[in-house]
Amino acid sequence: QVQLVESGGGLVQAGGSLRLSCAASGSISSINAMGWYRQAPGKQRELVADITSGGSTNTNYADSMKGRFTISRDNAKNTVYLQMNSLKPEDTAVYYCNANLHVRPGLAADYWGQGTQVTVSS
Repeated sequence: QVQLVESGGGLVQAGGSLRLSCAASGSISSINAMGWYRQAPGKQRELVADITSGGSTNTNYADSMKGRFTISRDNAKNTVYLQMNSLKPEDTAVYYCNANLHVRPGLAADYWGQGTQVTVSS
């Protein structure tokens, strides 16, 4: 069993900041990558940012988040963070944590958190 538990969502005014956290726990052999996606009402789920691990850490951001959002990771805690600054009303969405991980060597799969609501008021 693998669980991803998110925290840190809430209501913030435009221009404000929030920090999301997602901790992975359970039968984890290794984690390849973790990331954040979001889904606004009536829209498809989209990538916000992701981060790989290993010898070198690579990050990837959606264009609209570059310069405002920062993804980071604590490998020792199996936790990924998303620092969101200069928030806009259009950032309002449910934010989901994703992890691509091995439950044992050779068996990798994607896991999702339950989602956390981020609401940005104008």
